[in-house]
Amino acid sequence: MKTSNGSRHRLKASDFDEVTKDLLAIATSIYRCLIVTQEPFPLTLVIEMKLAREAWREASNLAHLAVRLTPSLVKMMTRRTSHVCGELKTKMRALTASFFGFRTSCSTVAIKQNRDLAESLKDGSCFAFKDWETKRGIYKTELIQSAINNMWFANCSDEGVIHGRYFNPLLVELLALILTAIECCIDEWLTGVKEDIKFSSAAYAPVYQVHLTSLRCFDERTSAYKLLEKICDNVLDVARYVPGHLHQLSD
Repeated sequence: MKTSNGSRHRLKASDFDEVTKDLLAIATSIYRCLIVTQEPFPLTLVIEMKLAREAWREASNLAHLAVRLTPSLVKMMTRRTSHVCGELKTKMRALTASFFGFRTSCSTVAIKQNRDLAESLKDGSCFAFKDWETKRGIYKTELIQSAINNMWFANCSDEGVIHGRYFNPLLVELLALILTAIECCIDEWLTGVKEDIKFSSAAYAPVYQVHLTSLRCFDERTSAYKLLEKICDNVLDVARYVPGHLHQLSD
């Protein structure tokens, strides 16, 4: 956006009036939910704009307000597309390293162990199993639960609680995103030494599609037993509980 003197000015929430700012905050939160549960790696701007309009409409209904959605407001929301995925990956980095036992060390032995571990976990997506060594309990890895808990249900003000309708039921798109984030964290150890790898659409949208296809295939093949539905229901039930109280999901 250009200022009156012709210089460029990056849009901020403070550029809007108080009513619009409040509505933008609600809409942005909803937009983040729509991104992770529908299109974590949107292929086109059209998809992002569609989700932004949906988020604005829902926020307007919740707030009982009628504020026109402008291109500037859409831009403010769509900036969050990569932010929310990056936030998930950041939260999963330490959890993944600790869970699988990656070690930061300069020793040749530790580096080889890290490299071998990363390669074995990626082989056949073993990391998605509850027991990755025997490949038992597909899609039951505790890291999925940790991701849901830490990212969306850590406290009563988190998006999974406030905007529960987008997480109940848990969708395969969200599970695929979590698995992709975990894989990105494992990729950071492939050389044996921890590296920072950007969770970019260019690098990980294809990985996401592989996980999404695998999840859908698993769901189809086990549809008679509703295995994936049961896995998702259990994850959500656990996520709703925190020490001392139960999160009541909003409709």
